[in-house]
Amino acid sequence: MLNEFKAFIARGNVMDLAVGVIIGGAFGGIVKSLVDDVIMPIVGALFGGFDFSNYFVGLSSNVNAPTLTAARQQGAVLAYGSFITVLINFMILAWIIFLMVKGVNTLQKQVDKQLKLKEDKAEPAAPPADVALLTEIRDLLAKRPA
Repeated sequence: MLNEFKAFIARGNVMDLAVGVIIGGAFGGIVKSLVDDVIMPIVGALFGGFDFSNYFVGLSSNVNAPTLTAARQQGAVLAYGSFITVLINFMILAWIIFLMVKGVNTLQKQVDKQLKLKEDKAEPAAPPADVALLTEIRDLLAKRPA
């Protein structure tokens, strides 16, 4: 069973997946910073200077703090502002992945088109020897007087 596991891990697609997960995690951090540090302050400024991250509803009467961090120390809270921020993170990440896949598909179509053009221009392959011999016999028979 250990050898099967080694063979499974050594397969290329498993390693590709591992690299993708690691890069995806790093990319997620970049998108989180973009949303938290660039986009959300602009959105907050457009909508009157508020910060989505401090939008919450206290789920107990003990919660009366003005910030989410302080409110979480007082009791249970429904942090819908954090959810909005995470949702925006997801939408940006999904949009970027869509654009990347669209770009790769466009490049693939161009490559396929170039390959098809090269195939169309290429001379047809010579027929096998037996087909060439039969063709020659047919042509000789057609030239023979009846």
